[in-house]
Amino acid sequence: MENLQPTRSGRTAVTKSARAPIDVLTSPFTRFAEMEASGGVLLLAATVIALVWANSPWEHGYHALWDKEVSAGFGPTVLTWSRHLWVNDGLMSIFFFLVGLEIKRELLIGELSSIKRAAFPFLAAIGGCVLPAVLYLAINHGTPQANAWGIPMATDIAFSLGILALLGDRVPVSLKLFVAALAIADDIIAVIVIAVFYTAQLNFVYMAFGVVGLGLSYAANKVGVRNPRVYALVGILVWFAVMHSGVHATIAGVMLAFTIPCNSSTGKPQFVEKQQRLLHRFEAAPPDSEEAQAALHSMERECVQMESPLHRIEHALQPWVSFVIMPLFAFSNAGVHVLGNLAAAVKHPVTIGVALGLLLGKPFGITAFAWAAERLKLAARPSAVNWMQIFAASWVCGIGFTMSLFIATLALPEGGLLDLAKIGTLAASVIAGCVGSFLLLRSRPGVSPIA
Repeated sequence: MENLQPTRSGRTAVTKSARAPIDVLTSPFTRFAEMEASGGVLLLAATVIALVWANSPWEHGYHALWDKEVSAGFGPTVLTWSRHLWVNDGLMSIFFFLVGLEIKRELLIGELSSIKRAAFPFLAAIGGCVLPAVLYLAINHGTPQANAWGIPMATDIAFSLGILALLGDRVPVSLKLFVAALAIADDIIAVIVIAVFYTAQLNFVYMAFGVVGLGLSYAANKVGVRNPRVYALVGILVWFAVMHSGVHATIAGVMLAFTIPCNSSTGKPQFVEKQQRLLHRFEAAPPDSEEAQAALHSMERECVQMESPLHRIEHALQPWVSFVIMPLFAFSNAGVHVLGNLAAAVKHPVTIGVALGLLLGKPFGITAFAWAAERLKLAARPSAVNWMQIFAASWVCGIGFTMSLFIATLALPEGGLLDLAKIGTLAASVIAGCVGSFLLLRSRPGVSPIA
């Protein structure tokens, strides 16, 4: 029998003696999964393993692993891609679908839900995208790799928020919300850049099929379809069509996310009434009886129906993206042969452009645009956050990592230039994270170096 004891908050909690043996065994893994920074920890581990493997005597095995071709589909829809391509064009579409869901949620009920609340992080994000691109172009102007200016524009939301989580209560909640909103706005800009500037020649027939698929998903939303499986099936068809249209397949994920219903099929008063009725049935039924179990199942079904498909899908995908897709992406893309290339990298304009874009363009672009937005009365700085903290957090936003690596694979061909861009991204992300953490630890509320 469970041993319940009151907590300080007045609630009851199960004591350690009442825990099942399996709970004792799995609790360390459960605690790790619940950590805000756990996704970033796995990303870092995958990156380190990839770098060590790619710079070891067994480097060939690393590339052979990801170059191996895998086929999926049936009939005329069979796709034969390398494992690396399946990760970048397949699994990353799911990541961008989740990004789309987060963007839609933020636009509807989050930090971007009103012009007043969205203006400050959005204008700061514009500065954090424009200045890095300008710095890269200034260094690489007139070269074949000048079109890769999008690489240093991106912020890695997982790593950025992970570092803020690790710093705990040293970082004000309002500053964490600012960085989260800025990263979402940064993602919106990155998606637009990918769609407009890193899209191949268009096939309008497949594009039309993709539009029809999006229309079907939107129609399903409007007629009240709330089963996520329906949207998953339509999503696969949209992804296939968009992939063959010439637009990068990940854009399909973002576009599809905006058709997912964000409201529940049951009103709040009706939900409360049904739950109270079912709870009375459960209380009146004998323990562990069929009637009690039926009431429990009905309560569970009502709770599922009350949650909107957008929130349900987002919660279901989040652990898969954080603990599987993003580490796999890092593992498959971060394996750069650094040994022997470092001397050439530090002098090459691609590496310098990417590194300076992330290290200088991000913090100074974000801070300058945010400061100008407040001075021009276009937006207001979050309460309880000073300019030193904004500047420190903007350094953390210089961690490009996964998003920068992804844009690099679109902007540059496989080979030396891509490796140089990856070296610049990885080096700058490490430095930006360290500098940002140091500045945040030294910052104090109420102390602002900018008047």
